Amino acid sequence: MKLLQIERDALLKPLQAVTGIVEKRHTLPILSNVLLERKQDRLDLVATDLEIQVSTRCETGKGTAEQNLTVSARKLQDILRSLPDGTDVMLDSQNNRLQVKAGRSRFNLQTLPAADFPLLGDPGAPLAKVTLRQKELKALLLLVQFSMAQQDIRYYLNGMLLVLEGEQIKVVATDGHRLSYASGTVAKQDERREVILPRKAVLELARLLTEGEEDVHIELYATQVKFRFDAIELTTKVIDGKFPDYTRVIPTNYQKHIVLDRLLLLQALQRAAILSNEKFRGVRWMLTGNSLRISCTNNEQEEAQEELEIDYSGEPLDVGFNITYLLDVLTNVGSERIDCAFGDANSSMLITLPDRSDYRYVVMPMRI
Repeated sequence: MKLLQIERDALLKPLQAVTGIVEKRHTLPILSNVLLERKQDRLDLVATDLEIQVSTRCETGKGTAEQNLTVSARKLQDILRSLPDGTDVMLDSQNNRLQVKAGRSRFNLQTLPAADFPLLGDPGAPLAKVTLRQKELKALLLLVQFSMAQQDIRYYLNGMLLVLEGEQIKVVATDGHRLSYASGTVAKQDERREVILPRKAVLELARLLTEGEEDVHIELYATQVKFRFDAIELTTKVIDGKFPDYTRVIPTNYQKHIVLDRLLLLQALQRAAILSNEKFRGVRWMLTGNSLRISCTNNEQEEAQEELEIDYSGEPLDVGFNITYLLDVLTNVGSERIDCAFGDANSSMLITLPDRSDYRYVVMPMRI
């Protein structure tokens, strides 16, 4: 039975929007599949990994009777990618098979019943709703996502805290060694709400959001969060846990300050990192009168030194950091200049942006 006839790119683009969360290997074979649901004048596409669900649609014009099936997401995507631009593609389903026809090419793919596809349950009534522009949410995510933990036994660190409070939306991520905080403006909320979004959902959301002015609608539920933008709906379960009190981590009374050119500092650190210890990744910062000296050493007794002129007249300071944590923040913030504030050799460094009062990055010191 004919499922649809469509131009290649009109199907490939929505398919790529949902397949980002599909894992290559699954204990449940159907989780490697995408759900295709033919409705009157459109095709709905859904993918899930049981924690996150992404759905979208493509317009098809009036067509055949309503049908649904599931088929390998990767294989269908690879087939469509391999076809020339502008190719007309026809999908036919019969006998647990989906046939993809394009010109003289034929592909027969195995299907599994749509009834077996594990859609996320109904979350009930939303506890809070906010709307902001896609580019604003994307910018917030890019400012903090690199600080999320990966596979930490403290599972609540393997994600990002999202807070709605008053007229602010706040995002916070930490792996216990560094912390990123950023905030934006939304419509006033009646009460404070906070959820922890899983790492994978945050990365996928940042990938799917555009730099455009179009809105993204966020709905918070007791156990889920939904993001709706363009024709895409991303639903994610939330991490059940207590996120650390980030306000206690962010220093407020540091006296030592230097302002640095972000690009010059980034390039100096990239050069120094070449000779850093591959395991510990340490870098020393030595502040003296109007000078910042940066040095890295490794097990072969090799050493890299960089020196930057700065406006500094405070007490000398010698402190160590993980150079990867510094490169991460300098790569991801777009500001031309950064403000670094220090306590003593055993205190964290606070990085802020002169042109953004709503951003904080804290990195813990390390012994070198």
